[in-house]
Amino acid sequence: MDCWTKPDPSALGVAVPEVTRRRFPGFEGALERYGAQLYCIAHVPAEDDRKDLARTVVQTFFDTYAYERGWSVLKDSQQDAQSLADALRADLFPAVTPDAVNDLLRRRRFVVLQGPPGTGKTRLAELVRRTHFGGHGMTVQFHPAVTYEDFVVGLSPDTKEGALRFDVRPGWLIEASQQAAEGPFLLVIDEVNRADLGKVLGEAIYLFEAGEIGGEKARRVRLPHPVNGENTFALPENLYVLATMNTADRSIAGMDLAVRRRFAFVTITPDRSVVAAVADKGLPLALEVFDKLQDVFVEHAPDDALVLLPGHSYFLAEDEAELRQRLKYELLPLLDEYLHEGFLGPCGAELQAVRNEVEDAVEAHGRKK
Repeated sequence: MDCWTKPDPSALGVAVPEVTRRRFPGFEGALERYGAQLYCIAHVPAEDDRKDLARTVVQTFFDTYAYERGWSVLKDSQQDAQSLADALRADLFPAVTPDAVNDLLRRRRFVVLQGPPGTGKTRLAELVRRTHFGGHGMTVQFHPAVTYEDFVVGLSPDTKEGALRFDVRPGWLIEASQQAAEGPFLLVIDEVNRADLGKVLGEAIYLFEAGEIGGEKARRVRLPHPVNGENTFALPENLYVLATMNTADRSIAGMDLAVRRRFAFVTITPDRSVVAAVADKGLPLALEVFDKLQDVFVEHAPDDALVLLPGHSYFLAEDEAELRQRLKYELLPLLDEYLHEGFLGPCGAELQAVRNEVEDAVEAHGRKK
């Protein structure tokens, strides 16, 4: 079904794009006259056998418009309106499965899972390693102190014979490459952007070209120290790299373009279905708070602030006491940090209101006890 929405409904100076107009023949006059005011267009099927779909399209348009305008819904229609809102929230962000990540890894070899905190990036990476690589892999974590010597190759002191000497120490990348000789091997790099990647990779960045791995044309670099008698190094065909990256930490610089070009990126977003499952276990507060936060970020925050939306892991709990503990000591401090730093700009007031509601709910539970 053809449909189009304007990225910014308030941008009255932006008309319906020409590419979109061609998809709606017969409405040239209306689009020319009202194109700047229109922010949503959808094709309503006219066929008799698609009347249900036509009704859904029209009803969805009016229900969404009413929601945007803050209109009250008649009692008899509240359930339908709520179902639509829940369906829209559930479809806002696509779910990423281990199978999808594995398929991309097999094609692109070097992949980064990026997203806000609490979305399960590390868990997903480990799940891929277990389910699709038979556990054949290793996990390392980057941080500001990680160096080229840790990741590629370096020297380590050896005093066993009473005199100071240095031995060549293979880094994590070479270790992983050696183990890949036994079969497909997954090197998981957690928090990849916390290290200075230019310095950590050094000349090895040249090797990260998915189409030039293995065989006679494989890319090779000269090592500063020979490993097992070899002065050069190339990545083996069985080595795959899956990294995770937190997009919400504004204190961390983004990847430079030379590094970014060599990786495929998958954005991991909060999964509403996970929180809904928690609510179904008798903890409706989890979904209530999650939906309110999602609404604030989607409706009011600038686009670049979506990377700050707290993930579903903040709402995972086995009982009400655990849930309220997580909200009080994990979610609220995160929201306070956002507010203190002004990350959400002019919509900070909306976030503050939701933050206060969460605190009130937690405190109300404490008074009951």
